[in-house]
Amino acid sequence: MKMSFNNQKLLTIWKSIRPWVFTLALLACLRYTGLLAGVSYVTGSMLLKTGVMNANTEETPVAKSFNYDFKVKDLNGTVIDFNDFKGKTIFLNVWATWCGPCRVEMPSIQKLYEKVDGEKVAFIMLAVDDRKNFDKVVNFIKEKEYSFPVFVPHEYLPEQLMVRTIPTTFIINTEGKIVTKETGAANYDTEEFKTFLEKLAIDSNAKK
Repeated sequence: MKMSFNNQKLLTIWKSIRPWVFTLALLACLRYTGLLAGVSYVTGSMLLKTGVMNANTEETPVAKSFNYDFKVKDLNGTVIDFNDFKGKTIFLNVWATWCGPCRVEMPSIQKLYEKVDGEKVAFIMLAVDDRKNFDKVVNFIKEKEYSFPVFVPHEYLPEQLMVRTIPTTFIINTEGKIVTKETGAANYDTEEFKTFLEKLAIDSNAKK
């Protein structure tokens, strides 16, 4: 009788949490396949708060080398050789003003940017809008009052940055290796991710 009661209790609990289990499983599937990039701004903002969209902090087992051989232009029109960022830990985010999921994750990137030591980590917010929409990028950043560094491509981008899904974020260590690549919107404003970035910088300096 006692066993039957316990089974019934477990069944009741399962029925109550089952919708949440399936929902979280679906979100996790969308998150790690990159399909979550297609969600709306409102939906994405709500999901960001659940924790299921927290950015990955696991390094890629076999890290690929990053191609620095291209140039970018900042919002003042200054052209910068990306080779100038060699030797730094880099947070590189590929985005566009028309991309809803990009807008969803930007507040978390701004908060992360404010917390991380700029001397240790270089933030590169690379807008891939059509070149004729440069002013649109400038106005968007001013309107949202974002202070992280924003750039646009100058002439061309290497193949590894010609991503199919945006936003896509690359974390590059001081040795020029892509240690992790995040596809789709993510929440970067976590203590775990901040520690991950700072640890990369510390470990790299320790090797010098």
